Amino acid sequence: MKTDDLIALMAADAKKPTAAFPATRRLGPAALIGAVIALAVLIAWLGLRDMGEAVASTSYWMKTLYTAALAAAGFLVAERLSRPGAKATRGVIVLVTVLAVMLGIAIVQLLATPPDAMREALMGSTWDRCPWRIVALAVPGLALSLLAMRRLAPTRPTLAGAAAGLFVGGISATVYGLHCAETSAAFTLIWYTGGVVLSTALGALAGWRLLRW
Repeated sequence: MKTDDLIALMAADAKKPTAAFPATRRLGPAALIGAVIALAVLIAWLGLRDMGEAVASTSYWMKTLYTAALAAAGFLVAERLSRPGAKATRGVIVLVTVLAVMLGIAIVQLLATPPDAMREALMGSTWDRCPWRIVALAVPGLALSLLAMRRLAPTRPTLAGAAAGLFVGGISATVYGLHCAETSAAFTLIWYTGGVVLSTALGALAGWRLLRW
């Protein structure tokens, strides 16, 4: 093929429209499949709590909205960091806002908690298992999300991997809430967030290795 013909062919290919929202189109299905896998693992491993009782309690919805908001913040950051030169300011603002609101709720609850119930409010009965279960449920979704991001163009692999870990960590924490019967906002803030932080750290480590060009 002549050079002029090759240039013309490449120029014609460059004019083809690209799919809209490529990061969303790749990360969305990966996260959805990861969530389905996490739910199946949860049911087989730990089982579901009494969902009739759960949906009637404000503590369940508090946990669900909090963890879902963490996932949304992670998605906003991951979606931006999947593209070269994009800033993730909006996702960071959402993340900080969500954490601040949850901290405020936890403080208000703790101020109304009697001293003899303080340890239960902070530690619950599953503090030593909660974070590890969340990160275990996040692993399939994290693997799928990182594979999806490899087909995009992240230029900051560690941060992009961390964002993916935050995203799927929030999802897995939401799924774990279908089993966990802890009710305290302080417990949720400390131990659920701890699980999401572990998922974020795992994502950063994996992203550093897997998302480098």
